[in-house]
Amino acid sequence: MKETKHFINGEFVGSANGRTFANTSPATGQQIGIVHEAGREEVDQAVSAARAALTGDWGRMPVAERMALLHKLADGINARFDEFLEAECLDTGKPASLARHVDIPRGAANFKIFADLVKNVPTESFMLDTPDGAGALNYALRKPKGVIAVVSPWNLPLLLMTWKVGPALACGNTVIVKPSEETPSTTTLLGEVMNDVGIPKGVYNVVHGFGPDSAGEFLTSHKGIDGITFTGETRTGAAILKASADHIRHVSFELGGKNPALVFADCDMEKAVEGTMRSAFANCGQVCLGTERVYVERPIFDEFLARLKRGAEHMKLGAWNDPETSMGPLISKEHQRKVLGYYDKAVAEGATVVTGGGEPEMPGDLAGGAWVQPTIWTGLADDAECIRDEIFGPCCHVRPFDSEDEAVALANDTDYGLAAAIWTENAGRAHRVAANVNAGIVWVNSWFLRDLRTPFGGMGASGIGREGGVHSLEFYTELKNVCVKL
Repeated sequence: MKETKHFINGEFVGSANGRTFANTSPATGQQIGIVHEAGREEVDQAVSAARAALTGDWGRMPVAERMALLHKLADGINARFDEFLEAECLDTGKPASLARHVDIPRGAANFKIFADLVKNVPTESFMLDTPDGAGALNYALRKPKGVIAVVSPWNLPLLLMTWKVGPALACGNTVIVKPSEETPSTTTLLGEVMNDVGIPKGVYNVVHGFGPDSAGEFLTSHKGIDGITFTGETRTGAAILKASADHIRHVSFELGGKNPALVFADCDMEKAVEGTMRSAFANCGQVCLGTERVYVERPIFDEFLARLKRGAEHMKLGAWNDPETSMGPLISKEHQRKVLGYYDKAVAEGATVVTGGGEPEMPGDLAGGAWVQPTIWTGLADDAECIRDEIFGPCCHVRPFDSEDEAVALANDTDYGLAAAIWTENAGRAHRVAANVNAGIVWVNSWFLRDLRTPFGGMGASGIGREGGVHSLEFYTELKNVCVKL
């Protein structure tokens, strides 16, 4: 039974209050470890350690040396690749084939990419005329924002955590990470690598626990925090935003989505089906950028739906270390109840179940896991709850459309605005529709293709702010102007 402790000031420590909770395998429902739950005392210790590191070796470290350490950190993750892979898959249940190609390598790469970016981004300068003719020079300087609270999600635990920790450390900040209580392992394991490569104590800290009256609330309401970055559901983001107001902290939120795919009759059918399969069912549908609303131009609707159905029915549900597995379980029995509740609600709202719609029978130990079938519906009204609400499971609704204007209107008929996918071989249409769809990222003839130099974030209920490239620097640094009278 693995014991997971907090990582504070370079050491693994238990909770003074003695409180722990179970780490449960989503694939089997069996307990695989115990995790210490942080109280206010552990959060205070982590904030103090992070604050001290800002004025210690980390704060005085030359940029080139800091960047070199982040490169070593990425190499350190890759050197222990199999350990991170197993820890991630045991916590999430996701297939090793997915985590091996996405979660672990991209999680490690975040440190190198942002290290290289920070050292190559200039600031601005201006000459100002003055009445005496001598002038004045204005130039900008960036300084670290300070102590950053990172509240990271359970669906891509290492990848989405390092997506925030990477640029935060590259900019010279210190961090306190509160990973999801469902997936504590890789965030904690990273503490060992931090020590191995020589990251100073207090730069990277981890506290475990829940949200209200636990580590999440204690961290996000702490007066010693200078900024909060969060990925997760919109309701939790709203609660964190309220907590941040008391001490006027900056926030960066990537929240929920109800993302559309627009499939036009001139698409490459094979590419569109394969891409929509991934966007609807990858990671058991637990991807914030995933597709839950699919709009297909009427002349190809029947063929597209038939192909999508065949693809869903050929998916193999199984254990993370089975090389034939293409889909794992949901993250927890609680989330399974939520998703199955929406499966029932879709039928009650008048949906036609094209495939799936229930809980599969799984063999042996897997019978106790949080499994659901990949599911496709048609026939729902545009105002149905299953069309309006983010379900966050392996499901999508497919609906026909007749014109480009109708497709755009359907795509934008949502409170969210995170992502969208457009499938067309008409370049003019691709650019036109992409410009008119309200989403922070729009893919054309692809999905989940990310250039980390580009802005990432959502519109509407999908978030606040942008990260990626120089936009990460804008959040993780304070920009000051220096005016020198000549």
